[in-house]
Amino acid sequence: MAKQTQGQRAWYAVHTYSGYENAVLRNLKQRIESLGMQNKIFNVMIPTEKKIKVAGGKRQTVEDKIYPGYILVDMIVDDESWYIVRNTPRVTGFVGSGVTPVPLTQEEIDSLFKRMSTDTAKHKIDFSVGEPVIVADGPFKDLEGKIGEIDEAKGKVKVLVSMFGRETPVELDFLQVRKI
Repeated sequence: MAKQTQGQRAWYAVHTYSGYENAVLRNLKQRIESLGMQNKIFNVMIPTEKKIKVAGGKRQTVEDKIYPGYILVDMIVDDESWYIVRNTPRVTGFVGSGVTPVPLTQEEIDSLFKRMSTDTAKHKIDFSVGEPVIVADGPFKDLEGKIGEIDEAKGKVKVLVSMFGRETPVELDFLQVRKI
């Protein structure tokens, strides 16, 4: 354990088995409580953001992990607190060099909390430019085309459909197209 990180309260990124972030969060909170470490480990969280996803033709707002496989811990690092976090089941280690955890910078923390607190959900568009699609709804229903542009902020895609002997760009809601 390096002395430069000891005694300072900071946020640290902790690597976990991917898909086990919630289990690690629960286990770590339970360990903090049972071992009385609230004075050294203050907060544990999984950074998430709201995204709009389409399932079965319907829009759903879902909480999506910003950094899958990682949790954030607000703590004062010393040998005891490091040991408790590091030896929580399904934790693979702190982000840093060797066994020395490197705290997140204030800019990283500010940016992350700003991203998490945004109320407007982002569209999660499962298309890529150049991908062939078929128009599922609207006046161009059943026409085939390929994705020309994607505007995630608006949830729109520009599809190049063959009409009148040439490719014509048509702006559609991403719900109006589906993969071929």
